[in-house]
Parts: sequence; C-alpha cells; structure tokens
Amino acid sequence: MIPVLGILGGTFDPIHNGHLELAREVRAALDLLAVRFIPAGDPPHRAAPVATAAHRLEMVELAVADVPGLEVDAREIDRPGRSYTVPTLEELRDESPARSLALILGADAFLGLPTWHRWRELFDLAHVVVVARPGVAFDGTMAPILADEWTRRLRKDPAALTAKSAGAIVVQPISAHPISASGIRAQLARGAEGIAAVRGLLPAAVLAYIDRNQLYRSRPDAT
Repeated sequence: MIPVLGILGGTFDPIHNGHLELAREVRAALDLLAVRFIPAGDPPHRAAPVATAAHRLEMVELAVADVPGLEVDAREIDRPGRSYTVPTLEELRDESPARSLALILGADAFLGLPTWHRWRELFDLAHVVVVARPGVAFDGTMAPILADEWTRRLRKDPAALTAKSAGAIVVQPISAHPISASGIRAQLARGAEGIAAVRGLLPAAVLAYIDRNQLYRSRPDAT
C-alpha cells in the first residue's frame, strides 16, 4: 500500500478556518500521511493577491504550526515566475518517487482544469481529490475534454489512492464551511470593527498577525 500525501494549493489571502477544517476532514477521511499547504507566489488563474507572498506564507505557517498532520511548503513562493502546479508536482515526485500524491481541489477549481498549464500531465503526477460541498453539483457541467478524463479516471473506492501513485479521481464529500477569504478581507478593510467581526473565522495567531501588520486595511476587493 502506497502512502499518500495530500496537496492543497491556493493564495490563502488570508488562510482561514474553512481551509483548515477542509484539510483535516479530507486527511481523516482518506487516511493521508499529511496535508501540505502550498501557497501560490504568483497565481495564474486569478487576480494578484492583496497580501504579499511573504505575509501569506507567514500566516499559513502560523495557522498550521500546532495542527498535527498539516504542513506548509514554500516552494511556489520561492520559485520565480508563475506558480504552476505541474512543476510543483514534478518536484515533489522527484523528491519521493514511492509516495502517492493527492491534489485536493474544490469543485470550481476542478471544473476549470482545462484552462490550467499542462493540465493533462497532472494525472501522470498525482491523483485528484475533488471536495464536494453539500448541495453543490458539478459533474454534469464539465467541458467535454474534462468529462472524458472523469469517465476514465473516476474511482468510487478511495483505496485507489494507495494502489498507484497517480492517475485516479476520487470525490470526497465534506462539511459546509461558509467562510470566504474575500468576505474576511472586506470586513478587515473596516479597521478595528472588522477585526471584531471576523474573530473566530481564522486562527487567533493569524488574526493577531493581520492586526499587527495592518493587513487588508487599505483595499477591500472582489477577488
């Protein structure tokens, strides 16, 4: 049986309790070695993050510091250029060829895969775990080229993640976590009143870091 490392990328602008609960829930359900958070330095599929890469990395490190089974990886922050996923997975595969990788994607991100850089190569390097939130249907709205991969690769038994090191698609239902980074940023733009409003939505150490560094105060945004 091949050990499996979960990979969770994103801007984490800022990281919040929804991200952490998703990671813990998927790790427990699929018996992953760990879930590794990989903040994007220069994300190719969305507007530039509000906080700097250094601030976002520090917040992720604070968030996972005391959580067993959660890790942080700075390679996409440290690597120059766009933060494409395929080179990251290639590096991780080279570092530990015997380990299985499970790329954790929300339904929206999965549906957008055909727009990703070298997206078909993802399946040569990792499994894809699609997290499905209650009441969100996605499998009937795929682009035909993605639907072909879905039909070929979907496995109903999560044991597929440990049978081979890459290539399967597994759907993992998760609990609803109605927290959004954009909503948190909008609240924080209100200053001290916003700090109070988001208390409990993100780890206390992250909120203290945001307050101390006056992050998100000057430009609420819609990204």
